[in-house]
Amino acid sequence: MINPGRYTTPQDEDLVVFIIGMRINKWHAVNRWWPVFTAMPPMIRELLTNKDIGCLSAESFFGLRTTLMVQYWRSEEELLAYARGEKHMKAWNNFYSKAARNNAVGIYHETYVVPKGNYESIYGNMPRFGLSRALGSHPVSRKLETAGRRLAGKAKQGGA
Repeated sequence: MINPGRYTTPQDEDLVVFIIGMRINKWHAVNRWWPVFTAMPPMIRELLTNKDIGCLSAESFFGLRTTLMVQYWRSEEELLAYARGEKHMKAWNNFYSKAARNNAVGIYHETYVVPKGNYESIYGNMPRFGLSRALGSHPVSRKLETAGRRLAGKAKQGGA
């Protein structure tokens, strides 16, 4: 559903942004990259259906060679606990045994711990996406018109 108008997110929560993905380096080596590609969907389903884990939302992007997923987490502790959990460890061990020792596929992740008040967002005529899906949103008021104003902490005071 498209939300008409301009919206921003509140800045009153700490959050963790986790970016994870893979790159197919050798298309012909399907048996090397396919196990990596297929390991992710069961974990994504678990994260998005069980909010107690701590993942607030996720967005996936697919390119010619590279996949990328941006996840928003409530805390660093919950992200790390999931990484040590059974489902993730099983997928990691499977990847490591089948694909880690070759260069047909690459994997990556980046983690950003973001204190409240240190992020800003703007959405115009968009469905819930990114931070707005993770944290909710409110209409942009005059005092929140620019990114500079939103980053200056005005969004913490409410924007409606």
